Parts: sequence; C-alpha cells; structure tokens
Amino acid sequence: MTRRAAILSSAVAGAAFAQPAPPVKTHLKVGDAAPDFELASTEAGKKVKLSDFKGKNTVVLAFFPAAFTGGCTKEMTAYTGDIKKFQDAGAEVFGISSDSLPSLNYWSKEVIHATFPMLSDFTTRDTVKKYGIMMPNGMASRTTFVVDQSGVIQHIDEGTTAVDINGAATACSRLKK
Repeated sequence: MTRRAAILSSAVAGAAFAQPAPPVKTHLKVGDAAPDFELASTEAGKKVKLSDFKGKNTVVLAFFPAAFTGGCTKEMTAYTGDIKKFQDAGAEVFGISSDSLPSLNYWSKEVIHATFPMLSDFTTRDTVKKYGIMMPNGMASRTTFVVDQSGVIQHIDEGTTAVDINGAATACSRLKK
C-alpha cells in the first residue's frame, strides 16, 4: 500500500467512526483561562504552544472531528478563504483534531489548501480532554474557542454553529478594538 493510500484509508476509517458519536459540550465558559497545550503542527517539524501567544495575539482554536469529512472540510475551507479577516484582527488561527499528523498534512495541503497550521492531538488526546470536548469515539467535538492576548476565552461556538466562522471572526475583530 502506498503512503497516500494508507493516509486516505486511515482518514476514511476515522471518518466512519466520527459520524455516530453525539457532540459533547465543553465545561469551559467565556471568561475562563484557556488550558495551555503543545501540539505537533503541519508546519514542518514545528510544535505550537498556546502560551507562546500570550501578550502577542488573539488565537482561534477551531477543534473539528475528522479531516476528509463534509462539515470539517466546509469549516476549514471557510477559514482559508477568509483568513485575511483574522490576520487583520491580529489573530492566529489553528485547526485542531485528533487525526494523525500525516492525515492532517495531506488533507490541509492537498484537499483544502489551508493557509494556517493544523494541529494534531492524535497521540494522547490530552488537549481535547482539557477542553472538555472529547466524544466517546476519541474524536474532538466541533468547538471553536477565541482566546484573547491574556489567555482568556472570549468566545465559544459549539456544534454546527462552529461551522460558520463568522462568530469567531466577529469576536476577533471586537478584540482588536
């Protein structure tokens, strides 16, 4: 089996498991400190640590269940298409899932042409657990957190609401002012 076939096979299997699990609501709320994390990035060899942005940038954490699925592709493609809105607001955008890094790498570059990093919580799923959004199947429930420069959550979208990125974009714009 070629590497590409293995990645696609893994993604299809993951997508099959991602469908039946009910969404999970986070225990976090606006005004809470965002839990810190360090995750592997699709930017070659880099890791991203949330606390590195403290005092520097607003951060959008767009958790999604599984690459190669319709809703996730729609959501992440919307971020790619409107990334300038976030950049103009001084915000960094990260797509986060419990997909493996090779799957995220292929999907983000070859399928959705992402202009921002994807982060993988595949190995331990600790970040998904810290944010209280791990579904019974081990996937992240679709949830977007907008974290201000002081590390405090200022906006949360959950479930299908998070597919529409306008709430996150508006929150980022408001934080810039």
